Amino acid sequence: MKRIQNLLQRILGGMSLALVLMLTSCQAEPPKPMCVVPAERQLAWHAMEQYAFVHFTINTFTDKEWGYGDESPELFNPTDFDADALVKVVKDANLKGLILTAKHHDGFCLWPSAYTEHSIKNSPYKDGKGDIVGEVAEACRKAGVKFGIYLSPWDRNHAGYGTDEYLVYYRNQLRELLTNYGPVFEMWFDGANGGDGYYGGANEVRRVESGYLYYDWPKVVEIIRELSPETVVWSSSLPDARWCSNERGVVAETCWAMASPEDLYPQGRDNIEVLAHGQEDGNRWAPAEADVSIRPGWFYHEEQQPKTPEKLFDIYLTSVGRGGTLLLNLAPDKRGRVPEQDIESLMAWRKMVDDTFATDLAAKAKVKASSTRGCGYGAKCVVGEDDAYWATEDGVTTGDVTLEWDEPQDVKYVTIQEHIALGQRVRSFEIDVMRDGEWQNAVVKATTVGYKRILPIEGAGVSAVRVRFTDSRGELAIARVAVY
Repeated sequence: MKRIQNLLQRILGGMSLALVLMLTSCQAEPPKPMCVVPAERQLAWHAMEQYAFVHFTINTFTDKEWGYGDESPELFNPTDFDADALVKVVKDANLKGLILTAKHHDGFCLWPSAYTEHSIKNSPYKDGKGDIVGEVAEACRKAGVKFGIYLSPWDRNHAGYGTDEYLVYYRNQLRELLTNYGPVFEMWFDGANGGDGYYGGANEVRRVESGYLYYDWPKVVEIIRELSPETVVWSSSLPDARWCSNERGVVAETCWAMASPEDLYPQGRDNIEVLAHGQEDGNRWAPAEADVSIRPGWFYHEEQQPKTPEKLFDIYLTSVGRGGTLLLNLAPDKRGRVPEQDIESLMAWRKMVDDTFATDLAAKAKVKASSTRGCGYGAKCVVGEDDAYWATEDGVTTGDVTLEWDEPQDVKYVTIQEHIALGQRVRSFEIDVMRDGEWQNAVVKATTVGYKRILPIEGAGVSAVRVRFTDSRGELAIARVAVY
């Protein structure tokens, strides 16, 4: 109700609160939520849209992607690491968070862990007094950037890997990180589950029956919920978010934010179909996160070059623009600095995004809808930044919104967002445009929407845009239609 009162006061200007209250008495009931809806922590995560990954550890100094686990801690010695400078790059690129690789598969820890000697405390960095995790966490807090942690489940250094002993060690480190370095917006766990390694000098191959079973992800999630209940968990068990099935930054065009864990690993292996597309009838809210590196590798390698701003823009459209989030990896060099050419590409990419989506043409359009649920859920609710949304009556699962201008507009993109707090609903939609008084139907045909879809529409002289929702799981609940 407060939402509606604020909306009416904004629309009606100086009208008295008493009159506003009278008008809001006609407020219709909202649509019933779908069976599966996001938690508050997931809604906040969706709203971030894009955030950084940072791979910077002993592999940076050995020129490897996957360390064997026998590396000497003395190799880790960045000459010019500055956590504030790193976070500034992230913030300047409009990345809303930073997930730091606190421990990769080699087992080397970027914090002075009490549970191992294979850590930064035995490196020359700051004479063994350094703490990269702590420095980055503090820099993030100062800059208003959210902080996250990647803690590799696989450890090629630990002698007990593959046994119950290692699980105790791993969970102790998880507790250590969450206790000492929170708040943490996301904990990131990959599916690495064994192979050849040092393993305390054994120098052998160790396989676990199944990473899903060995690590006992429900127990890991239990620890996280105890210590940091607002943390989004990304892992194979689908507690909060899932892998998009590739490392190219590409979310499938049909992408549901729901999935069922029991269908993801039917035979102990990734079900790529579920990872890519989600499941319309999934029993858990587990949206797609698209992870991709700015360079070909995840760690810095001198011979590699960063992706161009144009490529990063394309990735933005295929990740955030398809209802997922974008996790963009940065790879500091041996100095501990993000390479200058990478920064140049990042800033040019940000400018492309900012310039492209600077002016929402919908703000000056006349807006109408095929039907409405009633007071408080009208067509104009799709225009603006507040939490209002257009909704249809009970049982009405199709409908359209039309935006019309007095003068023709040059249109390049249409953005659509569902009110996902009530669940994901849209199965399919089409976009029509009017030119010279004539409708050109279905210039875009698409399926799911979710948190956000960005659709390219290259065309000048557009006097109206109509979004037709042709199929939905329930009543329509559309938060925004924007035109650029």
